[in-house]
This record gives sequence, C-alpha cells and structure tokens, in this order.
Amino acid sequence: MIGGKFLAAALPALILATPLLAEPVRGSPAETAPQQAAKDAPNFLVIVADDLGWSDLGAFGGEIATPNLDALALSGVRFTGFHTAPTCSPTRSMLMSGVDNHEAGLGTMAELLGPATRGQPGYEGYLNDRVASIAELLRAGGYATLMAGKWHLGLTPDREPAARGFEHSFALLQGLSNHFGADQNEAWTKAELAPSYRDDGKPAALPKGAYSADYFADRLIGYLDASAKAGDKRPFFAYLPFTTPHWPLQAPAETIAKYKGRYDAGYEALRAERLARQKALGLVPADAVAHSVELARPWASLSPEERAVEARKMEVYAAMVDRMDQNVGRVIAALKAQGRLDNTVILFFADNGPEGNEIKAPSPRFKVGSPDAALPPAEALGIDNSLDNIGKPTSYVGYGPGWAQANSVPSWLVKGYTTEGGIRVSAFAAGRGVKGGGRIANANLDVRDVAPTLLDYAGLRQPGTFAGHPILPHEGHSLRPVLAADANGVRSADETLGYELFFRRALRKGEWKVVFLPAPTNNYTRGGVSTGRWQLFNVAADPGETKDLAAAEPRRLAELVGAYERYAQAKGVVPLPADAQAPAPAARP
Repeated sequence: MIGGKFLAAALPALILATPLLAEPVRGSPAETAPQQAAKDAPNFLVIVADDLGWSDLGAFGGEIATPNLDALALSGVRFTGFHTAPTCSPTRSMLMSGVDNHEAGLGTMAELLGPATRGQPGYEGYLNDRVASIAELLRAGGYATLMAGKWHLGLTPDREPAARGFEHSFALLQGLSNHFGADQNEAWTKAELAPSYRDDGKPAALPKGAYSADYFADRLIGYLDASAKAGDKRPFFAYLPFTTPHWPLQAPAETIAKYKGRYDAGYEALRAERLARQKALGLVPADAVAHSVELARPWASLSPEERAVEARKMEVYAAMVDRMDQNVGRVIAALKAQGRLDNTVILFFADNGPEGNEIKAPSPRFKVGSPDAALPPAEALGIDNSLDNIGKPTSYVGYGPGWAQANSVPSWLVKGYTTEGGIRVSAFAAGRGVKGGGRIANANLDVRDVAPTLLDYAGLRQPGTFAGHPILPHEGHSLRPVLAADANGVRSADETLGYELFFRRALRKGEWKVVFLPAPTNNYTRGGVSTGRWQLFNVAADPGETKDLAAAEPRRLAELVGAYERYAQAKGVVPLPADAQAPAPAARP
C-alpha cells in the first residue's frame, strides 16, 4: 500500500493557467463513415469502475491497496474535476455517444421510467440511433474493438455490444449481478432477477464461482492475446467496465481478510483521514471544508453489534476495490508482455459517485408501482446477510450512506444526486501522449469528452451520418491538450454543462454551479435529501458545496438558472412533475 507521505512527495501539482479549447472535429453531413485511422494511431484502454468513491484510490487519498491504479495515475495526470451523470447507464450513454444522456436515450435509467418519462424522446432506455457509439466509429476507422464487463445500454440483440460496434464482447447487459454468478439459478430466474450475459452476441453465463472482476479481466486479456498471436496489426479499443465495487458487496475471502479491523473506528473517522490526505496531496484546497453527513446515524450511536456489521461491509467493499486493482495490473502486464503498452492511451474513471442507499435484498426493478414487497423474500433466493456471511456469494448488501459519504468526501451526497458527491468522480489518464510527473488538472471535465478525445488521437473525424441516418454531433471536447500538458482545461469560463436525473437538476459554468433537489420521485430516491429550491455554489473554492450563495448572488443565480432552462429545453428534459415541487423532509433511505 502506498502511504500518504510517499504520495505527497511524488505528486507535485503542475497547473497551467491558460486553457486551450479543443473542438470536436466533425466531417461533412454527407460522409457515411470516418476516414481510416492514422498510421501511427494509438491503442485505447478505457477502464470504468462501478460506483467507486472519489477518495477510494491511494492516489486520491484512500487507504485501500490500489498499487496498480496508483502507479498509472502517478505516471500520468489526475483529474479533480471530472464529472459524469449521477448514475451508471446515463453516464455510459454519454461515454459511448459523446452527447447528453437525454439525447442518447438514457434520459433516465430504463429501470426507473415512470409515467412522466416513459415514451418520451431521449428516454428510450437504451442507446438510441440518434448517435453512433465510439466503438462503431473506431471500428469503421480500422480499430479492433473489444469489451468485457457491464453494458447497461440495452437488453435486446439489436442494442447489445455486438450490435453497437464491438467485434468481440463478453457483456453483462443489466446494471448489476451477483459477483460469483450465484443469481443464475431457477429461483432467481423465476423471480425475473437473473442477469443476462452475452458472448459475441450469443447467450452466455458468468461461470459459477468465478469472481466478476477476475473473469472480465480474463476475457479481455484473452481477446488481446488472441489478436497479438494472430498478428493483428490494427490498433485496438479495449473497454473494461468492471461491476466492482457495485452492490451486492461480495469479494474473495482472502482479499476481504486483508482489511479485517481496518474500519472499526467508523465512517466519521475515515472521512477525516481521507480529507487530510487529499489536502496533503494537493487534490483539494488546503482550507476545503467537507459537507456535513446526511441520512446516516452517528457511529457512536450504533450498538456494538451494528458497528460490527457496518465495519464488515466496508471491509468487503475495500476488498472489491482491491481486487479490481489486481485485475487492472493483470491487464497492464499482458499489454506489456505483448509489447503494446507503450502505444496505449489509458483512461480510468468511475461511472458515478458511491452508492448511499441502504440495501439488504435485490430490488433491480426500481419502478414506480413495483414495491419491494412484490419481490420474493430474501430467504427464497438463498440470501443470508448474517455477520459471518457478509461478502460471500449468498449475501446481498450495500454499505449505506455513512461509508458512501466517507468515500465521497469532501463532496455533498452520493450516487443519484446532481451534487458533487454524485457526479464528481476519480479519474486519470496515462500512457502514450500523456505527460506525467504526477500532474493534477483541476479544470471542469466531463464524460462527454471521452469520445471526441479518442477520435482525436485516432486521427478520425466524426461523420455527419452513420449506418444510413444522421447522428448528433459530439458535445464534448478532446482532452488531448490536457493530457499533453498544453492546457489545464478545455472549456471557456462561459461554457455551460447541464445535468439532470430523477428530476434532480444542476448546471455548471466556470467555477459556479446551481443545484435543485426536488422531493423524491421514485423508489430509488426514496427518503432522499431535497431542498425544493435552487442553490448556488462556487465549487472551485467550496468543493463540498457547503456555502449556498443564492441569497448573496441573486443575479448570478438567475443567470445560471436561466441557462439550465435553456439546456433542458434544448435537450428535451422532461419537466419536473407538480407533485415533486415541494421539498420532502430528509430521512434515512
């Protein structure tokens, strides 16, 4: 494990003040496919962690053993202002398309379509045909396209990875599954809770007993080894979207054992430790104040039995992050052995903030009108959440709001919210063309920037049409100037970025951000935090969103709210229902 003192010495922050704007390069509307990739085009490895906390990695202030990811981060550039959607499938739609999730088909999660959103344009619940995926564009440009992991962008044969540009893929189509494959039996199938796996477009299964992170890495390494042995000279786009550390919290016993007793002091103590390390590493301002914890009981108020259960959950969670890191190391080692690592651009980020709901049993439907009581009891599915069983294949828990907010510190709240705790994620770039030295880039970056970045490095233009129909132009910017240390950012101070999910809203412009949290509107946001009004924050000076400046800056507030309304209209965001206008009291989920 890399200690804070070592990291602090290894991380001089290089911040270049003048941004160089990089616009996406787009071809003529008459073009039907990109040009062929440049002869010296690099390989791409894009790694996505599922529900990872902002401060989990050692390079971001965490105590979990992540030496492989830390080494990559320290060799490249870390992003302290990289943003995503508040949950997984909307983020993945923006990653694949380079446009807003409300245009790409995931205006909300497919599992949470309700009366107000079902059937609306941009709310199809899958990656729609208004966009071409980055895999489709790169494959048309001469890249080998490979994927192993979570898809969550469509369940039907015409919407799965094999139909959206991936030459080879082993994919979980849904948003989650048992990490040991223990949800593929008759009981889970009868309850309509069994996951769907696809292997190059054919029905498949996760081998029972195999661990998800291990198997996804196995499959991606297999694709890479096969292409190397076959003498395939094409550059590759390798996509590795892990399902770790997404609930249910499960990990191999030997990895869990490494963390026994580490979290007995509780989540408030962990928050303080991590924030101190972030300040020492230069990741947050030295005077940064963490937002107060919401929805969680104070650790001191828990009984000894409750503390034991909660500590065990965090031990398992840490083991999941640890195991993911081990498998990243295996992939990097394979690329090095193949002689392909030096020609590979590596991007790593989480898909959203950490999950803060209390989870004790499966509830993947999340639909309004489908209460958990309609699902079979946990016992019927073989679930055992006793202390000694937590982390094993037959357990099924999340780790709740206390640990989640320790992992998102200093940010406000967690996954599902448009606050920084929901949309600011740990992210970095390394490899070819990335100037290293432990750099830190603090600018406002976004998952919509990934697709144009890859096309830029590949020497390709985004076409105006694809597969016989028009496609939307990329909205993001190439991050190449940041990776090359020619600039700290890619956006002007006047550019805006809007976010909306579950009718929770936000807009960022320069250092400023407005947030609106309405009353909860579905089963997933049950009992959540709401304010019922627009709030204004200077997130550069106040990353924890602790000081609402709406009353002090009414003109700026009105300007940004107006910009949000224009964003919502342009993107087809469904308006807030009347019954969600008033705030609801905060309560534990």
